[in-house]
Amino acid sequence: MCPAAVGVGLAESGLRLRRGRSRAKATGVAVSGPELAVGDGGQCSKQPPPPRPKPPGQAVGWVLLAAITSLAFATRFHRLHEPAHVCWDETHFGKMGSYYINRTFFFDVHPPLGKMLIGLAGYLSGYDGTFPFQKPGDKYEHHNYIGMRGFCAFLGSWLIPFAYLTVLELSRSQPAALLTAALITCDTGCLTLSQYILLDPILMFFIMAAMLSMVKYNSCADRPFSACWWFWLSLTGVSLAGALGVKFVGLFIVLHVGLNTISDLWQLLGDLNLTMVTLGKHLTARILCLIVLPLILYTTLFAVHFIILNRSGPGDGFFSSAFQSRLLGNNLHNASIPEHLAYGSVITVKNLQMASGYLHSHWHLYPEGVGARQQQVTAYQHKDYNNLWIVKKHDANTDPLDPSFPVEFVRHGDIIRLEHKETSRNLHSHQHEAPMTRKHYQVTGYGINGTGDSNDFWRIEVMNRKSENRIKVLRSQIRLIHLATGCVLGSSGKTLPKWGWEQLEVTCTPYLKETPNSVWNVEDHINPKLPNISLDVLKPSFAEILLESHMVMIRGNSGLKPKENEVTSKPWHWPINYQGLRFSGVNETDFRVYLLGNPVIWWLNLVSIGLYLLLGSISTVSIQRGIQLTAEVKGLCQVLLRGGGQVLLGWMLHYFPFFMMGRVLYYHHYFPAMLFSSMLTGILWDTVLRCCACCLSSFPLANWVHVFGISLLILGIAYSFYLFHPLSYGMVGPMAQDPQSPMAGLKWLETWEF
Repeated sequence: MCPAAVGVGLAESGLRLRRGRSRAKATGVAVSGPELAVGDGGQCSKQPPPPRPKPPGQAVGWVLLAAITSLAFATRFHRLHEPAHVCWDETHFGKMGSYYINRTFFFDVHPPLGKMLIGLAGYLSGYDGTFPFQKPGDKYEHHNYIGMRGFCAFLGSWLIPFAYLTVLELSRSQPAALLTAALITCDTGCLTLSQYILLDPILMFFIMAAMLSMVKYNSCADRPFSACWWFWLSLTGVSLAGALGVKFVGLFIVLHVGLNTISDLWQLLGDLNLTMVTLGKHLTARILCLIVLPLILYTTLFAVHFIILNRSGPGDGFFSSAFQSRLLGNNLHNASIPEHLAYGSVITVKNLQMASGYLHSHWHLYPEGVGARQQQVTAYQHKDYNNLWIVKKHDANTDPLDPSFPVEFVRHGDIIRLEHKETSRNLHSHQHEAPMTRKHYQVTGYGINGTGDSNDFWRIEVMNRKSENRIKVLRSQIRLIHLATGCVLGSSGKTLPKWGWEQLEVTCTPYLKETPNSVWNVEDHINPKLPNISLDVLKPSFAEILLESHMVMIRGNSGLKPKENEVTSKPWHWPINYQGLRFSGVNETDFRVYLLGNPVIWWLNLVSIGLYLLLGSISTVSIQRGIQLTAEVKGLCQVLLRGGGQVLLGWMLHYFPFFMMGRVLYYHHYFPAMLFSSMLTGILWDTVLRCCACCLSSFPLANWVHVFGISLLILGIAYSFYLFHPLSYGMVGPMAQDPQSPMAGLKWLETWEF
């Protein structure tokens, strides 16, 4: 390392440390007399330094910020209307925005904030919620989609000034912040994600807002409990609620802020000048702003979500019968149905496990080699005619609805048959192994016109009965015990392969322990011979529906599987830019948009991570071994370790957890981590170039090394954006293999599909 080197902000303003009480001691910026000094250009000198020029005024800083922000908005809003058709996941999130406008209940694996904001943007911009968003490629025609795209582009544009300000705060260096802004502005991947109706720009907006707020309140540590300190601490909490309210991966920035807070409190605990009362105030402030405030906001957005989506829709079947009873238009809302189950009733039976489904069958058979080749029985999460079953006596084939027969109620302990209404086959089990779950028995549909064998008999048990033995609709929790084998009917929750239409497996388990997946309730109930009662008393409380919603979302997230012909990826693919995603178009005549990060930027970021680990290790070992370093070198190490370490931690927390996830993963999951790696690149190369300038101080143009190096990096990044920008703004014509293509010669990896 150079014997004396320091960043621009360090030379001009001193390194701002968290603890104001130790600022001068830690940085040691002021050097006088014949000692080595650092001038404005980073040039080393053995003579007393000349008077340092004043740092750029606030006006210059505001001009730079305005220019960066303007460029960000210009690149994100350019050609926003193209293509005028549905692209990639717009089919999901545009449709969900329409559901909010129409107040139609739906199910999604993510929390609701992002979709609510998309719906609000559409509503305010004049979109009426009538476009179906059926599949990619559908023309928008007269429908107003620009408002929703514009909202996402608006939030995506703010990523660049947020990153600029974050790096400026961590490094106190304008060049480092400018380099970071250039990296994110010119990244084709971030640009593409920001221009469409997606959750990603909304998520990244809140992540970067939380990061900026965190470093800002860290910088106010020498003024605790001031208005500025409270503002940034509170804004951090608001941003955390926003990130978590868009996607559960917002937990990564929550963890980042949590670790920073623990470190902050640990340092405060070591300050013997602080009283226990003051420490208690610090702890209370962080609990209020970083835990209580986010939880209140997060809970509130779910309350708004439930108030808006009050009409029955495609998501009903994922939730319990009690949850559905609060939805307008659902057959259970303000419904009047017979209270007690009787023979001859047509019913649906719903599993009580969260995110499970209705007992279901259809004409399709189990394939060869999967138990007996009989009719499939599954659990299906949607309302469907194939969910209907007829309750019959096990030893009679007479019609219980015949007016000449008296009503006979089903009671606890009765032996019954369940006949599938559509196919007239009985619910059946035998000792063949279940298709997915070992040591469980297969459940099938068997028989002809209700005539089967003794393996169709089930004993019904009421788990929550008190004195009455009759079966109550919705209220009674029942188990069905197979008479021949003694096993219990249940849903394993495992998703069947494509031959089972990716519905949930139903098995008969020999383990008799009571669990939610083996307990059912009767939901729909049709019997013209019985009087009806109102179901208003079954509506759940807010706490109950909040808990159920989270259980359903978590279950749905973990069970996500790739769709046919969908491009998935693995976490190790992402930093090396191994493969992108088609947003729009396949053929030469199509308007093609391809999600791929600017390879120059991504590979520079990857190199920077490795170089940072090397230089950071050298700096740490040097300090630990007590090697004599000048005050300037110590300051440089603080910038590298504190500022760089903060963003490296962010990159690790937003990247490595994906290696432990069992769900399907996609390329776009890496982009929050990419923002942190870009900030690290800006800090690292600014520091390295300043060190080089100092080491080359004997050369006449040494003071230009830093300026030239930063300028060369920014120009190279801008030129790479010029080369790859058609990936984001769209291509028509020959593919990259053709010399006439605008992307000719730029397909550097065979896995890129443009």
